[in-house]
Amino acid sequence: MFHTLLHPLDKKVLRELWRVRGQALAIAAVIGAGVAVLVMMYGMLASLDATRAAYYERYRFADIWVPVKRAPENLKADIARINGVASVETRIFVDVTLDVPGMVEPATGRMISIPEAGRPAINDVVLRAGRWPEPNHPREVLADQSFMDAHGFKPGSEVAAIINGRKRTLTVVGVVLSPEFVYAIAPGELMPDAKRFGILWMNRDALAAAYDLDGAFNEALIRLLRDANRSDVTDEVDSLTDRYGGGGAYDRDDQISDAFLTSEMDQLRNFGAVLPPIFLVVAAFLLNVVIGRMIETEREQIGLLKAFGYSNWAVGVHYLKFVGVLTGIGVFAGIAGGAWMGRGMAGMYTEYFKFPFLYYKADPAVFALGAGISVLAAVVGTLAAVRRAALLPPAVAMRPAPPTRYGQALIEKILPRRMTDQPTRMILRHIGRWPVRSGMTVTGISVAIGLLIGSSFALDSMDFMIDVNFFQAERQTMTVIFEGPRHYDAVRAVDGLPGIMATEPFRMVGVRLVKGPREKRVSITGLVQEPQISRVLDADQQPVVLPQSGVLLSDYLARLLDAREGDVLTVEVLEGRRPVLSLPVTRIVESYIGLNAYMHLPVLNAVMQEGHAVSGAYILNDSAYQDALYRELKDTPAVAGVTLQRKAVQTFRDTVDESFSTMVIFNAVFAGFIAIGVVYNAARISLAERARELASLRVLGFSRAEVAYILLGELALLTVLALLPGCLFGFGLAHLIGTLGMETELFRVPVIIAPSTYGFSILVVLAASFVSSLIVGRRVARLDLISVLKTRD
Repeated sequence: MFHTLLHPLDKKVLRELWRVRGQALAIAAVIGAGVAVLVMMYGMLASLDATRAAYYERYRFADIWVPVKRAPENLKADIARINGVASVETRIFVDVTLDVPGMVEPATGRMISIPEAGRPAINDVVLRAGRWPEPNHPREVLADQSFMDAHGFKPGSEVAAIINGRKRTLTVVGVVLSPEFVYAIAPGELMPDAKRFGILWMNRDALAAAYDLDGAFNEALIRLLRDANRSDVTDEVDSLTDRYGGGGAYDRDDQISDAFLTSEMDQLRNFGAVLPPIFLVVAAFLLNVVIGRMIETEREQIGLLKAFGYSNWAVGVHYLKFVGVLTGIGVFAGIAGGAWMGRGMAGMYTEYFKFPFLYYKADPAVFALGAGISVLAAVVGTLAAVRRAALLPPAVAMRPAPPTRYGQALIEKILPRRMTDQPTRMILRHIGRWPVRSGMTVTGISVAIGLLIGSSFALDSMDFMIDVNFFQAERQTMTVIFEGPRHYDAVRAVDGLPGIMATEPFRMVGVRLVKGPREKRVSITGLVQEPQISRVLDADQQPVVLPQSGVLLSDYLARLLDAREGDVLTVEVLEGRRPVLSLPVTRIVESYIGLNAYMHLPVLNAVMQEGHAVSGAYILNDSAYQDALYRELKDTPAVAGVTLQRKAVQTFRDTVDESFSTMVIFNAVFAGFIAIGVVYNAARISLAERARELASLRVLGFSRAEVAYILLGELALLTVLALLPGCLFGFGLAHLIGTLGMETELFRVPVIIAPSTYGFSILVVLAASFVSSLIVGRRVARLDLISVLKTRD
């Protein structure tokens, strides 16, 4: 019944789709791949954005953080009166060393106060299991879910902490999540390590008593009114807290958890802008080739249609319907595939970003965007061919197309005749006769190779970053962080611990660097002049000697400040006596992680007017005494945290391998779609054009293998010709992705492409081409000589 209701031209569309179903499927797969990437990336971006907004609003995430050394509680009222402030919450916030049952090495803890009664007014937490600590129970705490899960703890588990020099056993009564620690990183770490970093929430009175902060606080949180000026508020807050050792108020842009989340969303946005257009451009090319070939073979049918009264418009719409149906199949497959992959991606993100909920829910606008771009690409790719069909005069259409002219190919003139047999010369002449079509096939295969290289290079770059950062620059086995600035004697005390082979002190000072209208909040790290353990390296990975004056900047920080060597920066120190300094930029060095500034340690101590103060020590230790060293560090009151280098390397590598390997697999599949789509379509079109010629050769005595060689040898040659352009395109795409998607304040991924990546990408595309050739080769072998030779040209 449905079939009888269809217009005759619509029936023709369905028949044509079935006739070229293999080619149609290949094109739909390429379109679907592009749509799937777009839906997955932008859908995940929309889901993260919506989840973050809902989570932050529901649990009243702070807009501004105000660290101080010790401020009286009555200062809260003064902050609340600042224009633009909606609400203020004060609290106590300290880092401690944890002694976790069943774990030999020390862990780092962050302890945060919560009200004795009621919930925090700002940065509230989500209770996932257990209960809230009861008033007058100083040893009851809440703990973050990641830390609890990493150790297999439940409500009622115990953990020991060094609190202001005293070791206390704490009972975890509740398991929580916090909007402040969606991405929780310990001080000095690069990646989350829930096993070695835990956040604990304790009743305010208990934590205040431990640190002599009764009636006082060391951090304030601020929520702003909708139309508030953040800069004005932070300036006024700084002026109020300056006398209380204020560390400089900062907003969400500098809050580490939100900064990492924002960075990830920026990468998704950039990847979504770069990758889908590649697929859709290839799809437009394939559609152009298929429609162009269809029109050439249906010239006589077009003439008959016009002779029977069909208008130019009707003929044009007929072919556009064919394009529309094929594009629609790809779009629907891409939407379904993208939504499925997006849900899988959401599951992966829940491993790194700790939300109480994260559901992949692509906005219908994303589906519409994918469909709209696909249709636009399809129409643009086929409009010229469709217009040619619509304007073809009936008298011209009824005549067969003039036969193709062949001549001696250029390469034949260069090569001696004895080096090319007859089938090879046929291959070379066919390529020379259709240079544009051959060039487009080479381009399509090159794109597939380049896409794989451009998406896989990140693994090579991360290996390079790990080697440079963890084995050449940061060569310590562990880093010990003291509880606040200490005299250099604290480093000498560390020297006496079991198994210590070498130590180097460091001092970290929070500052605001200002140059003209630009400013950036960072830490200056003071190092010995010629460090041997934690080194600063130049672009050639050679150690840098710290200058006797001025400040040394990482290249990305210098770029953000628009600073060059010799420029003078205003340095607003955010701790201690809070001096305001003018320091020259003495050198700029390449750095891949963070925004780094360095000074010679004695010079930094001098400008701070603090004597021989240090923040911690980089350590090389003997692993034979490791357990004894860990026990000592757990019981050392001055130690606020310990970072283990080998654990940091392993965490970094595991995270990179899991996240980037998944992306490489996705892109390998998508690149395979492109290669199969390009090669299969080229082979099928060539077979359709040359079926009579190949059948004639079979009749003349050529074997199946020789005939297949003529057809597939052309594809093999074009594939080989695509290897070098594909590698060059991949190199350029890697630079584009590295610049747009992998260059943030948190890290910069250098473009490092290993030979194995080029090899892997080439092999994947060769394999896809081989599969396509096998499919077409079977058709050549089964060529019906009688029916082909009966067909009119």
